[in-house]
Amino acid sequence: MPNKRELANAIRFLSIDAVQQAKSGHPGMPMGMADIAEVLWNDFLCHNPNNPHWFNRDRFVLSNGHGSMLLYSLLHLSGYDLSIQDLKQFRQLHSRTPGHPEVGITPGVEVTTGPLGQGLACAVGLALAEQLLANDFNQPGHKIIDHYTYCFVGDGCLMEGISHEVGSFAGTLGLRKLIVIWDDNGISIDGDVVNWFKDNTPQRFLSYGWNVISGVDGHDPQAISVAIKAARTEQHKPTLICCKTQIGFGAPNFVGTAKAHGSPLGADEIAATRQNLGWEYAPFVIPDEIYKTWNAQEKGKLAEQQWQKLWLEYKAVYPQLANELQRRIDSKLPDNWSNIINDLLHQTQDAMPEVASRKASQNFLDSIGNYLPELLGGSADLSCSNLTNHKHVREVLPQELHGNYINYGVREFGMSAMMNGIALHGGFIPYGGTFLTFADYARNAIRMSGLMRQRVIYVYTHDSIGLGEDGPTHQPIEHLTMLRITPNVSVWRPCDAVETVVAWQAAIERLEGPTCLSLSRQNLPAYWRSEQMLEQIKRGGYVLQECADFPDAIIIATGSELEIAVAAADQLTRQGVKIRVVSMPCVDVFLKQDSTYRSSILPETVAARVVVEAGSREFWYQLIGPRGKIIGLNTYGESAPASEVYTALGITVAAVVDAVQQSLMIEGD
Repeated sequence: MPNKRELANAIRFLSIDAVQQAKSGHPGMPMGMADIAEVLWNDFLCHNPNNPHWFNRDRFVLSNGHGSMLLYSLLHLSGYDLSIQDLKQFRQLHSRTPGHPEVGITPGVEVTTGPLGQGLACAVGLALAEQLLANDFNQPGHKIIDHYTYCFVGDGCLMEGISHEVGSFAGTLGLRKLIVIWDDNGISIDGDVVNWFKDNTPQRFLSYGWNVISGVDGHDPQAISVAIKAARTEQHKPTLICCKTQIGFGAPNFVGTAKAHGSPLGADEIAATRQNLGWEYAPFVIPDEIYKTWNAQEKGKLAEQQWQKLWLEYKAVYPQLANELQRRIDSKLPDNWSNIINDLLHQTQDAMPEVASRKASQNFLDSIGNYLPELLGGSADLSCSNLTNHKHVREVLPQELHGNYINYGVREFGMSAMMNGIALHGGFIPYGGTFLTFADYARNAIRMSGLMRQRVIYVYTHDSIGLGEDGPTHQPIEHLTMLRITPNVSVWRPCDAVETVVAWQAAIERLEGPTCLSLSRQNLPAYWRSEQMLEQIKRGGYVLQECADFPDAIIIATGSELEIAVAAADQLTRQGVKIRVVSMPCVDVFLKQDSTYRSSILPETVAARVVVEAGSREFWYQLIGPRGKIIGLNTYGESAPASEVYTALGITVAAVVDAVQQSLMIEGD
């Protein structure tokens, strides 16, 4: 039977050979962490290669994702549907083994990890979701939710600021089933990290409230095993295991140097490494006895069967809880969801409340919070401003971990990346709030939401210069454009309470990616709509105010600027101009409509088009054509009452009227 070192060497040489064949990649980390990975995956990790989506599996996250061949080797050796041919296609076009692990491409990959530190943040989200579900659904004698989250991190992950945000948060909450293993090899791309990374990492995590196991030899299987066992017995804290390793372990000339980090070893060094480690096999060849020892299919099948037996017993004793958990795992909304939404939409239309859209958002949550226990809300220390809390809130508190609302603290980036992990785990629809301008802090986590196509809802309030006195640092200008041009991200900017209901409905029902809700601080007027118009809101853009005949010009607006557009249209109508006002709360949804619908809203024969939105102008040129005008901004805001800021920056009724008139003159020429 192969020994531990031989099993780890299978990882090393699959990684070395794949990187060499690709002429690109990072062999050093897989070589250095192979012994740790072998112990974790063979002796502790509970998973089923036959069913990568088994819900009660342990989650494994490779935060230092540049070492992706470590994970691909583990998946292949364990028996996942990832062949030697797949490994040979490492980093090639349309392969199942891209340069960094990506969700939905490779079976067994839990998290897309590229930007360092975000894998750790997702792991915190995964661990939090597990403990919240366990506390909600487990019953005496029926631990139906019971798994660990393991995460590998490198020096780069710990240098990134997000590691502080989520490390502090995980320690505060006491996420005891989160086990993070640090690859302490002291090397990054530029060389020995001692010149730019001298933190006392164990003391740092102790200060967060973690259980820290220091001084583990990352090449000693017994020491690694003892450390993981100790971590699994911890009942109150997350654990950081500090493993001292050698990057490029086994490479005689490259070990412990940056040469092993981010490029192939080369034929000569690979030959020397084979000789040094006694690996006599050709590239991509693994002996049968090593495959047999590694293969986890039978063990995984048995583990899931045992859980399925427990699940059947649970269903028999607690049928309502079981049905609710299954619904949430399957990402299905309650059977009466459509009726709930339709009733709320019509109630809101009848009431016509003149409120800020952030308040309309809170009203929505008040109305549906009891029906959707999977809605897991929160805010980056702005609950009372974002109005993300509601009357059904049960706050998640340290160590208790019950509830549906998380106070994330001032951690916009960490909150957003943790929500990705919560969404990936399943069983929850996470939403979190901050000011729109602070989306800059969270930018890369939003991008990862889109890349992974996760149902994460970002509630961004104070969405324009309309927030007034706080001034230009808090007044978003370019942010809507940034979000709108991010692939797979849907952006809604509702103009009143009715559109806010539809925006939330769209966000909750959208399974293929994240949604951003852009909401006002200031109160907004309410608009009456026919039944047809109420339906058309869901299509992203519709005619809010029509003229008596075919329009001479069209004004397009979003959010708080609808008020300006309607006032300008009324003034132009009195001047004899036939004006159509189009509300465009969600451009990406509108652009996905069929051409017949789009043309019915924006006829090609109407060239006089004016857009008004208190933000960057460039995005809108695709909808206005060469004769259109945009009333927007290309400068930062001002500190003053909202009405004064709008006037000072030229977002006014007069400006819209003038733009329409100019556009009509151009058309007449």
